[in-house]
Amino acid sequence: METVTFNKSLHIGKKIERVRKLRGLTQDEVGAGLGISKQAVSKLEQSESIDEERLDQIAKVLGVTKDGLVNFNEEKIFNISTNFNEGCSVTTNSIYTFVENVNNPIEKIIELYEGLLKSEREKVEILLSSKNQ
Repeated sequence: METVTFNKSLHIGKKIERVRKLRGLTQDEVGAGLGISKQAVSKLEQSESIDEERLDQIAKVLGVTKDGLVNFNEEKIFNISTNFNEGCSVTTNSIYTFVENVNNPIEKIIELYEGLLKSEREKVEILLSSKNQ
């Protein structure tokens, strides 16, 4: 089995912890999905590297793709928000203001990011359907 090591701002264990918390899951729930104890999940969240097979299992339990988990970066979420087109009513400034007014800003950022992705997918569908007509 190949071991994956990541040298980004957060090591893979911390990314797992962040995504778990953003998804509203407890260590017990993740452990149940993986067939391991809460303590074992805690140990995973402290790991700097995790083998590919286990990473696939963790991503499935967390309800994300392995790539999404590996590449999770909170800073990218803010950077993507700056690329909204001019006609969009959501601005980087409004996101920052919103984030400052909530108890768990990371969770809200993820919600905003998911909304952005949905919007962009809808735009692509509209463009593709108009191209096919």
